[in-house]
Amino acid sequence: MKNNRSFKKLWGKLRRTQSGGFQAADPDAGQFRRGGLRATAGPRLTRTPESDPTRDMNIPFSQWTKEQVCGWLEDYGLGQYISLARQWVENGQTLLSATPQEIEKEMGVKHPLHRKKLQLALRAFTTKVVEKSAELDHIWVTRWLDDIGLPQYKDQFHEARVDGRMIQYLTVNDLLTLKVTSQLHHLSIKCAIHVLHVNKFNPNCLRRRPGDEKQPSPSEVVQWSNHRVMEWLRAVDLAEYAPNLRGSGVHGGLVILEPRFSSETLALLLNIPPQKTLLRRHLAMAFAALVGFQAMQEKREYGNATGHMPLTTTAKVKPKKLGFTQFSHLRKRKPDEAADYICPIDSGAPAANGDSRLLSPVHRGLSPTLDRHVGFFLS
Repeated sequence: MKNNRSFKKLWGKLRRTQSGGFQAADPDAGQFRRGGLRATAGPRLTRTPESDPTRDMNIPFSQWTKEQVCGWLEDYGLGQYISLARQWVENGQTLLSATPQEIEKEMGVKHPLHRKKLQLALRAFTTKVVEKSAELDHIWVTRWLDDIGLPQYKDQFHEARVDGRMIQYLTVNDLLTLKVTSQLHHLSIKCAIHVLHVNKFNPNCLRRRPGDEKQPSPSEVVQWSNHRVMEWLRAVDLAEYAPNLRGSGVHGGLVILEPRFSSETLALLLNIPPQKTLLRRHLAMAFAALVGFQAMQEKREYGNATGHMPLTTTAKVKPKKLGFTQFSHLRKRKPDEAADYICPIDSGAPAANGDSRLLSPVHRGLSPTLDRHVGFFLS
């Protein structure tokens, strides 16, 4: 009995956290902070208004009360703006009618990506377009960065509250704001977004572990995570070099879809010395077998084309400078048309991502050559 009481006493002082550890039951120290980075351990998707039972979705957003709007901001990861929102917002219509300048001034939303996040959500309320990407919150995005081999950017993405919908509408300047300047990392994110589009923003579309396949097809390799590529390196007797891919941005989508990504690029990232010619030849043969005949043919054609610029691991992306004529031209466009999306959406594609036509190559801009045949790999 004594042991029983001691156990209950101990259990009362400890409580299990989501991350599997133990934490003191101090109510202040142990208070859960919404949107905290440690929350990435749980398989959590966003709690959108559609999934929140406390809100009647038959009521238009314009008629939501001040408290309902503030509760939504909290759930949406923008809780730091609630204090000023309570002083300004009368109902949902206040936000729907506000200009970006008013939102910045009245709510103190200085972060450009926080404003973009809010504006995309308000646009969705107005258009009533249901997008699968909206089901993925900023916590999921940090796990996605792990999967595509770019965990070093988790803090910036988390601070900016980048969620699935923002990933869908991510631009080059957004990435530069997030301090992603590597050209290779831009391409990595671009290909990863394309894979999400084709898989209808399925949160579990990337494959992390080896399956039963003896010789995986390109359509399977394109969904490999960074960790799965490292497992492949171990399987082809390159285990010594596999850890070098951590933080490289190399995943199956980049390997298959980027025409400039070759065995030479991979050898550079793996830090295999040029003098180890036999090892590099072994890697080249394994790489060709992995990506398949069609992709290798495209890569060779692209590499042999006039004016070909090989992919380097050190190239940086610089923001585009708009001249006066370009600026006046942009003013005539709609905001979506003017955006320089990382993974452009073809104008003929439906607005709501999830249509079966996404299995065809409607998302242009991955490369001049693979755009023609990307449907082959992703079908």
